[in-house]
Amino acid sequence: MEWLSCIRKTVDYIEANLASDIDIDYLAKEVGYSRFFLEKGFKVMTGYSLGEYIRNRRLYEAGIVIKKTDRKIIEVAFDYGYSTPESFTKAFTRFHNATPSEVKNGKGLVVFQPLKIDIKVMGGFEMDYSITTLFPMKLIGFERIFEGETSYKEIPLFWDEICEKYCTNIYAGNKPANDIEQAIMDNCIGEYAVCIDDQPEGKFRYMVAGKYCGGKVPEGMTVFEIPQSKWAIFNCIGALPEAMQKVNTKIWKEWLPANPDYELSGNFNIEWYDCVNGEKSDSDYHSAIWIPVKERKD
Repeated sequence: MEWLSCIRKTVDYIEANLASDIDIDYLAKEVGYSRFFLEKGFKVMTGYSLGEYIRNRRLYEAGIVIKKTDRKIIEVAFDYGYSTPESFTKAFTRFHNATPSEVKNGKGLVVFQPLKIDIKVMGGFEMDYSITTLFPMKLIGFERIFEGETSYKEIPLFWDEICEKYCTNIYAGNKPANDIEQAIMDNCIGEYAVCIDDQPEGKFRYMVAGKYCGGKVPEGMTVFEIPQSKWAIFNCIGALPEAMQKVNTKIWKEWLPANPDYELSGNFNIEWYDCVNGEKSDSDYHSAIWIPVKERKD
């Protein structure tokens, strides 16, 4: 499905199911993308995570019902997905800056209307990218499962944790003191980061990794095989994270909607970091985003 149509169908599905269960896994299958890509692309294009958008729409619609009808607050809470009146009142008050009772008695609502997806595509093919088929490769590294909602804050902390725990000695120029430090050096751990969408309920695996060169896999590390795939590789030049964030936004807002030949494929994506030349804070630092793609059939 064409990318803008996918996002529009996502919004339509949410609107039709605000007062019932919203199954994001089902929706992702319906639009033909993995849940990970759907949630990531929705966030980039709209500024809201799927969970945040759904909560905001439900709380606004619940506010209208409370304001304009005589229905009991507890009934409205259950209708819009809250299991207890306490959890509903807490979320409602945080969003509207007023309790349900205050709104019923005339206090105003925070307005949150349905999104209208109308992207003007500009400059999509001026991006520095290439389409390449790569043979299977194995990556080794540290992995952790993250929630999509909180991953932007937690993943940088994961990187910091790995560096502080395992890299201080070798970064100081010393010989590896254990199997993990040896594996970090031998496989250049940190050259890649991989998001893998194979977890339930909006979670995903994230690896700080390097290309596996063989040998012992220390306890606490894992190996993941990337199958042969066709990739769109987008080069990023500039200090991180700004340069990569800028390119990532252009991929979802410009390249995907405008590209007539390729669409997303697979359930993972890769970030590449130059571990040899320069520092991530340099204005000419080189990194890249790898997105698995397939040729469009339509």
